[in-house]
Amino acid sequence: MSQLEFDRAHLWHPYTNVVKPGATFLAKSAEGVRITLDDGTELIDAMSSWWSVIHGHRHPAIMTAVHDQLDRMPHVMFGGLTHDPAVDLGRKLLAMAPPSLTRIFYCDSGSVSVEVAMKMAVQYQHSAGRPARSQFATIRGGYHGDTWKAMSVCDPVTGMHHLFKGALSVQHFAERPPLRLGDDWDEDPERNGLADLARLVAANKDRLAALILEPVVQGAGGMYFYHPEYLNRARAICDEHGLLLIFDEIATGFGRAGRLFATRFTGIEPDILCLGKALTGGTMSFAATLASTRVAEVIGGGEPGLFMHGPTFMANPLACAAACASLDLLATGDWERQVALIEAQMQAELSPARALPGVADVRVLGAIGVIEMDHAVSADRAHGYCRELGVFLRPFGRNIYAMPPFVTTQDELTRITDGMLALAKVL
Repeated sequence: MSQLEFDRAHLWHPYTNVVKPGATFLAKSAEGVRITLDDGTELIDAMSSWWSVIHGHRHPAIMTAVHDQLDRMPHVMFGGLTHDPAVDLGRKLLAMAPPSLTRIFYCDSGSVSVEVAMKMAVQYQHSAGRPARSQFATIRGGYHGDTWKAMSVCDPVTGMHHLFKGALSVQHFAERPPLRLGDDWDEDPERNGLADLARLVAANKDRLAALILEPVVQGAGGMYFYHPEYLNRARAICDEHGLLLIFDEIATGFGRAGRLFATRFTGIEPDILCLGKALTGGTMSFAATLASTRVAEVIGGGEPGLFMHGPTFMANPLACAAACASLDLLATGDWERQVALIEAQMQAELSPARALPGVADVRVLGAIGVIEMDHAVSADRAHGYCRELGVFLRPFGRNIYAMPPFVTTQDELTRITDGMLALAKVL
């Protein structure tokens, strides 16, 4: 049985029908922006391997950091012990993050980062003497991960988890902010969406621990870009009613939307921030949940005083070393210019898609390019064209999109946008 035959018979892949799994490629190596398959075919990784490989595959600085750490100490438990990579990474994160976020909880993945944030919010309210406040407000169109609590705040229709509706915790959904990024702000709360959010929070305030959302860019829920002023006003609603504000920047953190964090499109800071994906430059699974001093001190001063979470591989030294190297590349590199050039080129080269039949919208922000169709598109069908295109793209929902590595060259990006246009004509 060949490798692909075994894979097809026994291995589960993300969001894939195991009975009819569709095209799957056997990757043998990856370097820069290219993935090499078993037959020597090279595919440009237009997805940054699900938005994480911002510096390209196997960046020498990250590889060196991981190899050096592997020789010293691949892993040690974080309970009762600490180590240089964890401390060094903490210093680097605090130098980049919103100033009010002073406490860092390392965890395993983006979904777990959201779970940790939600547990923090519930434990905060409990320690503050409000134990009934254990539910969450959010906005429609969001996506926060595949683990159990994270699923409950994903969009109940588009969030890919609607079939679990009866089993998930009940949460409270406001309408998606109607004004898009780039629109003129409308002060009328009925037209800017804030009236709906304010009514929802006021009606449920005694049950709500926090408002959680993706700032400015909704990712896997629909690739929707909305007006940052909504977030400024949402902060005030949270403060009025005693809710914490959680920003999920797993997809947008570390420059993807053109700013280091999408939070920087706003004039406010969240109480809790979730980070993941690009934290290690896509080298390995790792995430962090950052919280304000107030959140940490209220939890620490309540009963039982301990934050009730502690993963086995928390602050894994290999992952911390990779993350330190990745953040050094951001701090000393040219990512802002690279992302600005990617944005301008995608805006120009994706513009012709607006004239294609079946295209509902074309939008670009930072190193995110989206062709939204007026119908659902198939990732399996898209994969059938990938070898021919020389570009790996994985559409979802109605969106043909790309999130290329920041180091993608002009010619490589043209191949990506050409591939997106080609898929828009056939899917």
